[in-house]
Amino acid sequence: MKRVAGDGLPFHDEHLAIYSVGQVADMLKVQPAFLRRLDNEAVVCPARSEGGQRRYSVNQIYLVEKVMGLAAEGLTLAGIRRLLDLEAQVKELQREISRLKKTQ
Repeated sequence: MKRVAGDGLPFHDEHLAIYSVGQVADMLKVQPAFLRRLDNEAVVCPARSEGGQRRYSVNQIYLVEKVMGLAAEGLTLAGIRRLLDLEAQVKELQREISRLKKTQ
């Protein structure tokens, strides 16, 4: 049986945390210490393996890229964390508005 992309296999899940700190650091050309700092500062919090190692999903890798761009613009990690929190709140409010409009 031929498999096609997106057929439900776990490696097609952009939320599946499978990438190590070293892999992500290599992909993004950053130091592993930078990724650990993002976690310690609660900016990008990866999942943990059973052994306690950080594991990143594709979505988190994109988020790290976004954080890198914001930091390059001069934002502090605290500022970036606050911005990301506010963006999440806006998305939640937009979903709530959409839900309420559907019930009218």
